[in-house]
Amino acid sequence: MRDGQVADRTKPPGEAIADVASVVVLDFGSQYSQLIARRVRELNVYSELLPFDTPWSVIAARKPAAVILSGGPASVYEDGSPHPDPALWSGGIPILGICYGLHLMAEALGGEVVSFERKEFGPAVVSVTDQEGLFAGIEPEQSVWMSHGDSIERLPDGFRPTARTDSTPYAAVAHTERKMYGIQFHPEVVHTKRGRDILRNFVVDIAGARQTWTPANFIASNVEAIRRRVDDHSRATGTDGKVLCALSGGVDSAVAATLVHRAVGDRLICVHVDNGMMRKNETELLQVAFDQLGVRVIVVNARERFLRKLAGITDPEQKRHAIGNEFIRVFEEEAAKLGEIAFLTQGTLYPDVIESATSDKEKSASKIKTHHNVGGLPDDMTFQLIEPLRYLFKDEVRAVGTELGLPDSMVQRQPFPGPGLAIRIIGEITADRLDTLREADWIVLDEIKAAGLYHEVWQSFAILTPIRSVGVMGDGRTYGNLVAIRAVTSEDAMTADWAKLPYEVLGKISARIVNEVPGVNRVVYDISSKPPATIEWE
Repeated sequence: MRDGQVADRTKPPGEAIADVASVVVLDFGSQYSQLIARRVRELNVYSELLPFDTPWSVIAARKPAAVILSGGPASVYEDGSPHPDPALWSGGIPILGICYGLHLMAEALGGEVVSFERKEFGPAVVSVTDQEGLFAGIEPEQSVWMSHGDSIERLPDGFRPTARTDSTPYAAVAHTERKMYGIQFHPEVVHTKRGRDILRNFVVDIAGARQTWTPANFIASNVEAIRRRVDDHSRATGTDGKVLCALSGGVDSAVAATLVHRAVGDRLICVHVDNGMMRKNETELLQVAFDQLGVRVIVVNARERFLRKLAGITDPEQKRHAIGNEFIRVFEEEAAKLGEIAFLTQGTLYPDVIESATSDKEKSASKIKTHHNVGGLPDDMTFQLIEPLRYLFKDEVRAVGTELGLPDSMVQRQPFPGPGLAIRIIGEITADRLDTLREADWIVLDEIKAAGLYHEVWQSFAILTPIRSVGVMGDGRTYGNLVAIRAVTSEDAMTADWAKLPYEVLGKISARIVNEVPGVNRVVYDISSKPPATIEWE
């Protein structure tokens, strides 16, 4: 696997994953594109999500075992609809088209796609007519998830139907000799009961991809790649090869730091910037944990500095950019005190990159928000980045952390955003508002843990809103702050559902916040999912 320096996802893999047979997923704008890549990785096969118009030469350079075409909102017969490089169809690599991807394949190879009179959205039952290939070992009647308004009217030469529904005669098709397959439904979502088995049949049995994508292999290849990169730079510049690490205390930066420490040893210097936007006792807990791991940590108190930078800022994107820029400035100053340091390690993850959509190549991705460690970095930054987790999903990061020997108390922590509490305060950031939110957030986590639900939810936290409301305390009128509670369930943070916390737990949280946090007299619970909302409020 790569060490993640390169931000352009269309570049070929580096030495670290050169021996991994990968699956390329071309993204045509489906809300499930990232999920396809993740499902393939769950088969221990490396997969990579690339823009739909990635040149065939770039795809071929990766020597993939297969290509999967995602779904998408367009119709293939419309002007301007996204199409792949035509050379893909003669590349000789197994191809699986999903929904829109199936339509692309049919149209490109001589079939016909039309607007479907009986559109299918939601659950459906397909009848498998050929229990070989994609459907080997799959029962004849299958519950699947459909989401299409177009359908194939005529198959290309050489293709045959392998599954149907009452309204869709070509719910699945195959050209066995060319190893081209298509399905009208979505195997990547949990609503398709045997979806993972269908993907396994294609990726492993048909395409022959090697199942070498494991935490142990990831660690071994990345340690070697990082060590080689740092040593080569050290020899070329005559420096001692020191590496700085931005250590927030969250799972991602902790795993990244431990991985890089294994590669460069004591040359790694971790810097934890206490920007005043951390959770309660975060800095103290981090110091204890990394002292036990034998990793050097420098703590920089920059609370006042960050507050000054954020003064008067209320726009979420401006907050992220201000925080990202100031982090780098602090690291640069610390590096200057330590001698010449060329590298900065960050715990950037694949969802961060996808949501920030910073590359011009990522035409099919819509920028949801700028992650402070991706799009929020200053243009004149002098560091070279080492981001070993840049192409991992959160569950993969946890697996790597466990393989590295990190304790569960660190690896299984709920995610915490890089900008910290700054994006959980709606409006301007002040010291008083931070203190209010910090105490409310502590109560949320304390009660979630007490109820045994901490590992049952993906994230749980408090948000300080700009709303004030009238209340009554001690027979007197109050006009206090409104705190919102957010708890979600998720597998990878790309989608999420609100957690159905027991009423008694919510009642305890509300009572404690109102009674223990000065200035708060009302608590509400956020019951929106992602999409349409995001997990964080900003």
